[in-house]
Amino acid sequence: MNEKKRILVIDDDAGILTSLDMLLRLEGYDVTLETQADRLLSHLSAKSFDLVLMDMNFQKDTTSGLEGLQLLEELKKFDDCLPAVAMTGWGSVDIIVSAMRAGAADFIQKPWDNERLLSIVQQQIALSQARRSGNCLREENKLLKMALEDDMGNEWVVRSQAMKQLINVVETVAGTDTSILILGENGTGKSLLARYIHQLSSRREHSIVEVNMGCINEQLFESEMFGHVKGAFTDARENRIGRFELADKGTLFLDEIGNLPLSQQVKLLRVLEERQFERVGSSRTQTTQCRIIAATNTDLEKAVVEGRFRQDLLYRLNVIQIPLPPLRERQEDIEPLAERFLQRFARKYNKPKPILSAMARQGLHEYSWPGNIRELSHLLERGVLLCRNNTIDLADLCLPLPVKGQNTGHALQQKPVTPLETGTLAEVEETVLLQRLRHYDGNAVKAAESLGLSRSAFYRRLDKLKICHE
Repeated sequence: MNEKKRILVIDDDAGILTSLDMLLRLEGYDVTLETQADRLLSHLSAKSFDLVLMDMNFQKDTTSGLEGLQLLEELKKFDDCLPAVAMTGWGSVDIIVSAMRAGAADFIQKPWDNERLLSIVQQQIALSQARRSGNCLREENKLLKMALEDDMGNEWVVRSQAMKQLINVVETVAGTDTSILILGENGTGKSLLARYIHQLSSRREHSIVEVNMGCINEQLFESEMFGHVKGAFTDARENRIGRFELADKGTLFLDEIGNLPLSQQVKLLRVLEERQFERVGSSRTQTTQCRIIAATNTDLEKAVVEGRFRQDLLYRLNVIQIPLPPLRERQEDIEPLAERFLQRFARKYNKPKPILSAMARQGLHEYSWPGNIRELSHLLERGVLLCRNNTIDLADLCLPLPVKGQNTGHALQQKPVTPLETGTLAEVEETVLLQRLRHYDGNAVKAAESLGLSRSAFYRRLDKLKICHE
């Protein structure tokens, strides 16, 4: 059953309020009545409305409509998508024009025609819903575009025993609404697994919204996650829908959750516990019914002991834990994945699909893949571009050496650096970042501070240069 649409009626005439209350309730609307104009914002903060029906004059012997114009201005600052229909018994053209310029969606002159009033109310509520849906779609399209641009192009391949066991667990818990924490090294496909869980769930008809927690500017965290209203801060030129609102009834995927500072963890915990939040600049409490999936390559239990991660937040996220195995533990999956990538990149570059030589296949199996599936994708894309005679040899893969007996930790220990004297600007930047990460034993926060960079700016550079990081 559809929820009743909520209408706020503001007029200082008790008789007008009674008449409108009866008319609108008979049509199935949830009506709130108010006689004081200065009570508008308190009503809007207390609950959400679909339309405001408001008088333009509130003091005796006033016909200018100035009070109504001021009220319209306050309403539009609070929520520019909320339609307001202006009413007055003094229907001069000047007042009508001024009201429409101030943001009124339509105009009713007293005494009104019931059919016309109801038609306007129905029409404006429908238009408002369409505008809100359009705003949501625009934000979703931005996020989808970012996800597609950032997608490493890996596919599900389930040949190895480790992956078969993982999929059994995933298919068991995907249909529930419980929170899931995905653990795994960089490049193992945590984002892809989150999308797969969403597609198996009862929420698949709604959106999955992905957020890289390590890349959010610390000053804009609340705006990104909870949204903001126009004028909430200097650059807030329009209302913005936050990630929690976008993911309502769907799935919110919090990637790189281990990189979230303690100050932001507190704000996130409150939403996870109460399922409530406020947009920046608004006092109106909103609710969210999204399902939370988080992912990290960080040892969160160790981070809790070291005081870098809140234990109560870990409990909220860690109801079901799914460890995603690294590629080196999925030997049976390497060649099928490689074939998928070869087909994809051959199509991308309009080339015939190449074949892997015997030495290249052996190299793929002997290499430890510190960058996991993401690294496999990048190397095969390079192989498709460099190969001759439609065959990819071991040399075309440009596998970092040594292949055998190398450290199976993250790529920081193996990735070669370019001398500062001969490298390009990008190579020099990569060298500096790698050296600083090694100096601080992979601690990205300390490395960023030593370079005078914010945490989010540092991670953006790592991602741009394809540097795997813990």
